Amino acid sequence: MPDFGQFQHVSAAPTNPQPAGPARAFDVADLYTEGPVAEVAAAPKDGVALDEKLRQAYFWIVNHAIISPHYDLEYNTGPHPSYTFGDSKTRVSLPSGQSYSSFVLLPLLNFAVRRRCVLVGGPGRGKTASALLMGVLAGYSLTDVRRAMQHGQPQMTISDLLGNPLPADLVAAHSMDQIHIAWRKWLSMRVKVIDEYNRIPTRTQSALLTVLADNYAELLDQVYECPPAAWYLTANDDAGGGTYQVIEALRDRIDIVVKTLHFNTRFLSELLTRVEAGIDPAEIVPTQIIFTEDEIGRMNAEILAVELAAPLRRRLEFFASQFEFMEPAAEQLEYKTKDTAKLAGADLHQLAAQESGKDKLKDLGAQTRNGLSVRALMTVLVFAKALTYFRGARSVDLDDLRQIIPFVLHDKLQPDPEAPFFDAPGNAVYRVDRVGWIRKLFDLACAEYDQLNLDRDDPVAELEAEFALGLEGVDEAAARARLVKIERVLAEWAKGRKLYGHLFDDVLKLKYLHQRYTNYLRWLTLQ
Repeated sequence: MPDFGQFQHVSAAPTNPQPAGPARAFDVADLYTEGPVAEVAAAPKDGVALDEKLRQAYFWIVNHAIISPHYDLEYNTGPHPSYTFGDSKTRVSLPSGQSYSSFVLLPLLNFAVRRRCVLVGGPGRGKTASALLMGVLAGYSLTDVRRAMQHGQPQMTISDLLGNPLPADLVAAHSMDQIHIAWRKWLSMRVKVIDEYNRIPTRTQSALLTVLADNYAELLDQVYECPPAAWYLTANDDAGGGTYQVIEALRDRIDIVVKTLHFNTRFLSELLTRVEAGIDPAEIVPTQIIFTEDEIGRMNAEILAVELAAPLRRRLEFFASQFEFMEPAAEQLEYKTKDTAKLAGADLHQLAAQESGKDKLKDLGAQTRNGLSVRALMTVLVFAKALTYFRGARSVDLDDLRQIIPFVLHDKLQPDPEAPFFDAPGNAVYRVDRVGWIRKLFDLACAEYDQLNLDRDDPVAELEAEFALGLEGVDEAAARARLVKIERVLAEWAKGRKLYGHLFDDVLKLKYLHQRYTNYLRWLTLQ
């Protein structure tokens, strides 16, 4: 019998050591500010906090299960060496902070927040193996996870996916509600795996969409409510193709896209060890890193409690505001969007040609065919919090946003390959490298944010903060003074300034505030 001990080793040392803070004496005021029981993530009885357990799971997977010696999610805590290789001047950095493999970490974060992940890559690169491991981490046996995995294939019917009516009921029933359905077991699981989902027929995809998006299955007027679950779908390409084109609504519900990274042949010895020992890592997952249903629920709540401070939120707002605006799409300001043009079936390039005087390289919105949905922005917030939580912090920082945004927006932002940006020297690679392109967009947005000095000079933020204090006690004179301030800002901006996406959203916000004060004044005069 082979010795599995070395493969099941989970380090007892902290996976992310933090400097010990100074001892804090008890203060009776804490009972009033924090309550008798502090609402912080407490370590369970076995002494391991859930964020530490999540990190233990990551390091076990990356060291013993999925061979992914890549550190593409780079963090630095100070100076770090870098080197340049090749004709394309490829820069190789050696991170000075704890860094991670996206192919291992992102599916694990998806497990923690119970969202929907697509694993993309060629056959045999570990997509299915990664998804199966997530099921084992949720406490299921490998056999149960394999049997519950749905295999996409061109003949898959809705009954194959969801279940079948009981034959006796079909014969004896006098109405639809008397028919009982033998539902598929996978619907009840907290980890759901759909292999090669782009080989599922279009009609069956629609049934899958209901389960994935709304958490219930429906067949012959019977409904099965599914528990919250982490979803893992696999595909051999990220263009939405396959045996069947993936329907747009289904692609839109995907929260994060993870690309498989190639196998580094210098680690062939690891494969040899497994072959000789007859080891399947999914069969020997240590019990210390398996999560109970209660732990997954508590971990999710702790992740959502991670702070995202207002200054960082403003940078995310500024970045997200770049893409939806299209000035020639409508006459009225509110309808000047790419969505207006899309719904009308208009040619985006013909509309964009009507804009004159804009710097198409500076305008980040010129690089995309669409803007960002509410769902996409909410998903960015959730995964940014999850990444921060995993790293042992309790407040999202700029690096966390920068690292997670390309994977969340991978299928959400559609590039316009004909945009002048991609023809600029050194930028052609971004037509292929979607992750690098989105990260570049974020970096450019942050640079412009700094150039505009918006951390210190943001009149919209000041007016917004004033309004957030509430209208109670605000008299007519004060309300009119606030209206004047809004009008002065708009008048100043209107003096020859080009209209870009971020200014478009700011103008609309000021129009909103102006209308709120106008309605309030009308209410005051009728009292």
